[in-house]
Order: sequence, then structure tokens, then C-alpha cells
Amino acid sequence: MTLLVITPDYASHLLPLATIGTAWRDAGDDVVVATGPATEPIVHEFGLRRVDLPLGRGSNAGVMRPGEQPKDEAASLQGFFDATRRGMVPTLAYQARERLTDLMWDPVGRARRTLEVIDEVAPDAIVVDHLAFSARLALQTAGIAYADVVLGHPSALPVAGEVYGFPPAWPTAFAPDASELEDLRMLCTEVSRRFTDQWNAAARELDPSASDIPDAFASHGDLVLYNYPAELADGDGRALPAHAFLGSTRRDEAADPEVERWLADDEPFVYVSFGSFLSVRDDVLARVAEALRTLGLRAAIATGATEPAALGPIPSDWLVRGFLPQVRLLGRAAAAVTHGGNNSVTEAVGQGVPLVVLPFSTDQFAGAAAIERTGLGRALDPNRADAADLAAAIDAVLRSGSSSLADIARAQREQPGPAIAYAALTGTSATS
Repeated sequence: MTLLVITPDYASHLLPLATIGTAWRDAGDDVVVATGPATEPIVHEFGLRRVDLPLGRGSNAGVMRPGEQPKDEAASLQGFFDATRRGMVPTLAYQARERLTDLMWDPVGRARRTLEVIDEVAPDAIVVDHLAFSARLALQTAGIAYADVVLGHPSALPVAGEVYGFPPAWPTAFAPDASELEDLRMLCTEVSRRFTDQWNAAARELDPSASDIPDAFASHGDLVLYNYPAELADGDGRALPAHAFLGSTRRDEAADPEVERWLADDEPFVYVSFGSFLSVRDDVLARVAEALRTLGLRAAIATGATEPAALGPIPSDWLVRGFLPQVRLLGRAAAAVTHGGNNSVTEAVGQGVPLVVLPFSTDQFAGAAAIERTGLGRALDPNRADAADLAAAIDAVLRSGSSSLADIARAQREQPGPAIAYAALTGTSATS
């Protein structure tokens, strides 16, 4: 059997998609990953084979720095980072406008290349990152079945009554003005209309007989795989398509001697990471570091694009590096502070780690609201929370002792996300 995995050329997207593929790899099947060249080393670390399919103008093999991107992408990224400093609504509005250029990059060319890859690989099954819009355009126009992997809060795939890019919920720390929200919804609605027009025009160029679809953002594959814990989605009241919740796609990581030596000390610690993009917010990371010093806690901080010196004095018992093995450290952490990205949230919840979430963009607001609603952590506004606020939130989650988190972690150990995906696509048992 051959599985084809299609994903944009970003490490944060490739890691969960490739981890899904390990279920097929471990069963002795052939797994081919179609993506761009930047993440090829990661594909090889998984023991998988890559075929070339760039799906966007940018790429990210681990830490996103505008200076390493093409000129247009660098300008777009800098605009995004600047918008995060102005708050929730400006960030979401900026992202909405950018979607008209960065999500359907060369749609017809990329769609045709996708079909060429399928002819070359001849897969028996296909899983596609939901944000690989040009690839999904090709598959849907050609009538090729595939499973759609949604990374992040399930609202990344809007359902009836929702508009892509407009959060269906946000944490209590955010109180945007009603008129601002109405303007944002109108903007997201207009962007959805124009994006759908782009999709339908490209589909007709691929196949003149193709039928128009009403909402390209709401389109999906035959089966939707939500890389998200079902427990966080319960209570949302959202009518979902045919789906399976994977919980998380917790990957294996190579042993890191420095990390293992640091973990030999059994004192509790807090893990901190803002992912490959938002680690650029050194001002917020510095406030988190100040809060941890105030509490006298050990910390493991992945600084990403931030220089460690920006954190202020670094205690001798802290572990601070640009990149850290997140899964390994979350397996021992007492709590985590995160921007609310998919990998951080799912890997923490899947290992029973309570969260302090500081959402900046996209579905992170809905995800932070779900963390807050279920009592699995706290959510704060990264632009307004000072060190004292952060210290209070970290202290609160350390004292929470959530039994729900332990139950979720136990369930995910018994049925890992890749095994659930394998069972859903092959009809076999999901038990590890």
C-alpha cells in the first residue's frame, strides 16, 4: 500500500502530517510526502520519501525569519508580526486580506503539479493538510478521494453559520468592540467570497465542466481528520462533517544529551514556546521569563527567533535554546506557556500538561477559549498581560490538578492519533 501525504513546506504543518504517516510506515507500507524542499531533512528523519510539490511562496524548516523568505513573503510576514502588536482584531483583519495572495498561490500550476505527483506515486490513499488549498482544488476537481487533516481548533474548517477567519469564540481576556467585530466579519465574508471566486475560476480552467462550490474555505475531503482532542471540541455545538478526532499526533524525537542531563533534576519546571512564527514576540517572552523568575520556577524556554539575551537574566537552572525537543519536555513539564498553536496545545493536552495560552492569531483565539471553557488552563491577552498577571496564571494552573487532563492523556496513550487515522482510512483497529 502507498500513502501520499500532501503538506505545505512548513515544519509546523509537516510534523503532524508526517507523524500520521508513521502508522503506515510502521505497517510496512510506502509513505511519500509531497512538499517543498525546505523541509526535506525532516521528511528523511521520519524515514519517508519526498517528492517535490511547493505549495506557497514561503517556507519554514523550523524558525520563521522574514529575512530568509522571498521579498513578497518577507513583507507579508513583517506586516503580520506588526499587526500582532496592535491586537486581536487588527491581526485577524490583516490575515484576512493576506489570504487572497498566500493561500492560492499559482493555483492552476500547483493543482496540475499535484495531479502529476499522483500519477507518479499512484497512491492507494491520500491525506492532505487542509490549508494545502491548491492541492485540494486539484483533488476535488478531478474527483479523487482524500482525507482532509485540519490542524488547530476545528473552526479552521468553518461549518454552517461561520465565516473563515472570524473566531466563533474567544477567551474572556479579550473584549473587542462590537462594531470592530462586525467590520471584521464583513471583511472575512468578502474575502471568503473572493477566495471562492478564485477557486471556482481555477477549477474551471482545470476542467471546464467543473461545478462552482459555494464556499471554498468550507470545502473538505471525504473524511476530515481533526488533529485535536475531542474533549476540547465538546460543547462547541458545531455540526461537523464525517470525521475522526486524532487527539494529537505525538511524534518520536531523537535523544538530546543536553536535555536528558537537564531532566535528571526532578524539580518541576514550566515549558515555554511560541512556535516557529510567534517566537518573534520577544517582548512577551521577556514578560513570561520575568514571571517565572518571580515564582522561582525552573524553565525550559524555546526562544526561536528571539535572542536569549532578550529574556533578561537567565537563572543557572533554566534550559534556554533556540529549539528544544517539545514532546520530550512536555512529557515531564508541570505546566506550559504557549501561543496556542496546534502542536503546542495538542502535545501538551495529550500528555496531561495544563496550559497558559497567549493567543495572537487565527484559530488560536477559539482554541484558547476551549482551553478556558474546559478548565484545562488559562488564557490571557499577550499584549496586555504583565508579568504579575502571567505569574498569577502560571501559579493557578500549577495548582489546578485537573483530572480531565489525566484522563485525556491516558486515552491518547491507548489510542494514538496516527493509529486512529490509520484505522479510519483502512478499516482496522485503532488500538496501539
